[in-house]
Amino acid sequence: MPNTMQQSRRPSLTDADFDKSPFLIIWETTQACDLACLHCRASAQPMRDRGELDTAAAMRLMDTARQFGRPLFVLTGGDPLKRDDTVELVRYGTSIGLRVAMTPSGTPLMTPDVLAKLRDAGLARLAVSLDGSDAAIHDHFRGVSGSFDWTVKMLATARELGIATQINTTISRHNIHDIEPVVSLIGTLGIALWSVFFIVPTGRARATDLTTADEFERVFHRLYDLSRTAAFDIKTTAAPHYRRVVLQRQVAERRAEARNAERTGSQTPLTAGVGFSLADGVGRAKGVNDGNGFVFISHRGDIYPSGFLPVSAGNVRTHDLVDVYRNSPLFRDLRDTSKLQGKCGVCEFRTICGGSRARAYATTGNYLASDPYCSYIPARAR
Repeated sequence: MPNTMQQSRRPSLTDADFDKSPFLIIWETTQACDLACLHCRASAQPMRDRGELDTAAAMRLMDTARQFGRPLFVLTGGDPLKRDDTVELVRYGTSIGLRVAMTPSGTPLMTPDVLAKLRDAGLARLAVSLDGSDAAIHDHFRGVSGSFDWTVKMLATARELGIATQINTTISRHNIHDIEPVVSLIGTLGIALWSVFFIVPTGRARATDLTTADEFERVFHRLYDLSRTAAFDIKTTAAPHYRRVVLQRQVAERRAEARNAERTGSQTPLTAGVGFSLADGVGRAKGVNDGNGFVFISHRGDIYPSGFLPVSAGNVRTHDLVDVYRNSPLFRDLRDTSKLQGKCGVCEFRTICGGSRARAYATTGNYLASDPYCSYIPARAR
């Protein structure tokens, strides 16, 4: 059993060695869900699969995950609450020293009583999806009327119970016009983190659901501007090129400060900007990406670089998760930026970005190809 100091210390992303351990492990507890989301990676369905990892297998998975150190271990789905052992699994994971988070669906299954049990079991964070500023937009996305209201109530109750909360927002052509109202809404909800996800055309999602590369870029700049004033942290999912935008903006700010200091004779020290900073590892190749600081376990135990890159390197029932992550050719390729192809392969930002390997695979069939939804043209490709 880890001691209290070990459990309370949050691992540093900057200090992490992604060749040895993932920073984030996501386990798809089930594909069962009462929603029917337009973009669902899992193509979720109402009923559970008999081939899911059972409670004992799930606990063995957690024990193995603990061998990596203290990665963030996320229970996702489908909807984890379609299982009857979710609270037990949160309690077990916490007891062995894992940081356990959960991404439930916005449905009536998440009651105040269940939230209180999850808190008491040691849940580190509750992450919920909110894809619109009102019920019309969000519920259209989620396929079920009432999901917006259930989600907002869930967040309010979690806040009252003292549970840290996170909002995941999927950006698509269906809601790209709604970003500013969403920003206004989430500013009232007391969240710790806003994770902005850019669609990968897999599962129910289609390439026609995506916005353009230029629209990606505009959203990145809006996120950076927001990061300077927001009361919550901001990250992107399936959009590592946001890190390139952050670094470009920070460098521009440092240069502007230097020019101003030269003009005025000021000795004001240069800053690295707000949001991500150079000291946080933006310039040190510490961005979590598919198979690089990230591993996904399916409901049946298959081991993937992420839930959006459906190329399996083994199964936890027959393979050692630690060995697969560290030594399988698939994962090693994904961590080797020298193997990237196309403009990603010659990009000066490839070690801090690397492009979405999942989107490259979904659109080209090659997980080492360029991410087609990046508008940046590397110097060597001009």
